[in-house]
Amino acid sequence: MKPDLKKQSKTITSGPERAPHRAFHRAMGLGDKELSQPFIGVASTWNEATPCNLTLKDQAYAIKKSIISNGGTPREFVTISVSDGIAMGHEGMKSSLVSREIIADSVELMMRAHCYDGWVGIAGCDKSLPGMMMAMARLNLPAIFLYGGTIMPGKYKGKDLTIVDVYEAVGEHNVGKISDEELYQIECNACPGAGSCGGQFTANTMACVAEAIGIALLGSSSYPAVDPDRAKIHKIVGERIMHLLKEEICPRDIMTKKAFENAARIVAATGGSTNAVLHLPAMAHEAGIKFSLEDLDKIFQETPYFVDLKPGGKYVAYDVHKVGGIPVILKQLLDIGLLHGDCLTVSGKTHNENLKNIKLTPNQDVILPIEKSLNKTGGVKILKGNLAPDGAVIKVAGLKKLTYRGPAKIFNSEQDCFEAIIEKKIKPGDVVVIRYEGPKGGPGMREMLSVTAALYGQGLGTECALITDGRFSGGTRGLMIGHVSPEAYVGGPIALIQDGDIIEINAEKGTISVELPYSELKQRKSKWSPPKPNYTSGVLAKYAKLVGSARDGAVTNLKLDVEALHAMPLP
Repeated sequence: MKPDLKKQSKTITSGPERAPHRAFHRAMGLGDKELSQPFIGVASTWNEATPCNLTLKDQAYAIKKSIISNGGTPREFVTISVSDGIAMGHEGMKSSLVSREIIADSVELMMRAHCYDGWVGIAGCDKSLPGMMMAMARLNLPAIFLYGGTIMPGKYKGKDLTIVDVYEAVGEHNVGKISDEELYQIECNACPGAGSCGGQFTANTMACVAEAIGIALLGSSSYPAVDPDRAKIHKIVGERIMHLLKEEICPRDIMTKKAFENAARIVAATGGSTNAVLHLPAMAHEAGIKFSLEDLDKIFQETPYFVDLKPGGKYVAYDVHKVGGIPVILKQLLDIGLLHGDCLTVSGKTHNENLKNIKLTPNQDVILPIEKSLNKTGGVKILKGNLAPDGAVIKVAGLKKLTYRGPAKIFNSEQDCFEAIIEKKIKPGDVVVIRYEGPKGGPGMREMLSVTAALYGQGLGTECALITDGRFSGGTRGLMIGHVSPEAYVGGPIALIQDGDIIEINAEKGTISVELPYSELKQRKSKWSPPKPNYTSGVLAKYAKLVGSARDGAVTNLKLDVEALHAMPLP
């Protein structure tokens, strides 16, 4: 029996009682033919808030043309996207992680309200990628994800630049290492046009994840945003979404536990963003899969780090594209038995089938042969100890110093810490602690690239350590530890430490601890009380009430136990 390709949209297009609904569609130019075809949502995060999203309107248009050519009726809509770079270093960054939930929620609402049969999600900036993929897992309608593409590298004095070079230049300028003119030239040359930040930061990490999971077409994620060759990808996306309807392949057929293990492998192999430690459990949660911090850590420790990318390495995402793209990385993992090759993808084929003819490109040192890996274990490490009983995360890619011990210097907000850095109050040997910036406490778990880059620019990136219950940009490097859980706002140990307490970090053993006896921490806890919330109304206050721990992905989409609620006694 042939599948019903209008399983959802017939609700609004079939029968005499739906004449008003059809009338609305006719007002938008649809005729009998278009109304009889499957309705395909084309969702993007196009806006003028960030260069990551500038090309998405044109890309959506190209995909719509392909959908029409393949017998579908495309229906385009957009959702929000916060620019992490422009929101960085001020209160605006509290909106970033929250936007991931709003993207997933808003796409869900549009798809449900208008009864689309399948959809394509196109995203550019950091949180929009996991937000789109979370919606795909949640809705479980045929879907394909497409990354909007990386930016081309900037150039200055013969070297490639990324946005992180600008942030670090601020620190260098602050201590007199570079002049006003040099800072200006770096600012003007770092971002040459449209596309997402160019290193293996969060957007490019999650683009790799999309291909590893199989929800994006193999080879689609490494093309730069402005590359005219993207046209062939747009054509295939339009073709494939129609085939997914006919084949009745849905996201949860693809987004399995093994697929998430594949995703964690590519994060480790590429020295990817620590934000993946938030996004992978959140995406898995939407698919009804438990994917824990411990699962991630096990995979990170088993997986070699063999792709030499900024911020810890030498190259940018465009360099990966030039040597064959993400399929080459996946094939390396497959060849050593670290990729589940039997996982289904949106191509309708498995990784084994898709990667059959992929080979490592010779005479290049971007994607290294496994035997020449940069490290035997992955570029991200999970730490635990009495300072972070539920875990913390550090990016070890490119780090040579993996152990550290020093006195705490406490700050209760990112702003206070940044001011101290600019005033040169941070000294070699300090362990900088920024707290009350977690999912609930911030709220929103701010990234702190302005802080970490300023430290690095001053030459303190490996001469001091930084610990926070907030998080970091994918561009952060150095001895920077984030996602400390439980967070300060709920009374985690990070709330109890004081200036001068000795903190020890051992990223080789995976430990982080404060040198205090349990009795002292217990006594301090008895005297502790939470601060007043930073927001008492609006979306951030709502988020603070709903959001869970960073160790579980900081999700708000909690699954309620309805039977338990029904069994509760009346008040």
